[in-house]
Amino acid sequence: DGKEAEKAVELDDRLLATPAVALSESERVTCKMAERAAEGLRLSLSLLSGYDPEKAAAVRAAEKDTDRYEDMLGTYLTRLSRRQISAEDSAAVSKLLKVIGDFERIADHAANIAGVAQEIFRKKLQFSAKGKRELDTLIAAVGEVVNISFTAFTENDLALARRVEPLEECID
Repeated sequence: DGKEAEKAVELDDRLLATPAVALSESERVTCKMAERAAEGLRLSLSLLSGYDPEKAAAVRAAEKDTDRYEDMLGTYLTRLSRRQISAEDSAAVSKLLKVIGDFERIADHAANIAGVAQEIFRKKLQFSAKGKRELDTLIAAVGEVVNISFTAFTENDLALARRVEPLEECID
């Protein structure tokens, strides 16, 4: 409708003729999606300590980008899965389809956190000293889990991924 700048094409349909290359490109774009989701979450958590409308807008932009990535990747990966691909590539496609939903959900949570931070700011609410310490501890723990999780994903590091579960249990 002319209101938004055109987005660059991230995944070329011609690559589907070479499934291994298409899968590699899908992994690259999924890593970009992961970075946007993590960026949005980090920004949203920082808003709990001090609300900034520009940061809140950046969180919403990251969420919108992850929605776009999920749509694009989901369609592309589904089309790729219909091709004759190896069992290993099929498993990789399934993994990517699962993880793009997770990244999109993380970005949704980030947008929700930004909304809560805005409400706290608007209503001039404050945490008690104890509540602030607990929130800071929680934010640090979530930040560590996000860093480890996204590094484990982007580097395909299973040993690093195994470190997430105990931290996640602590956060719960």
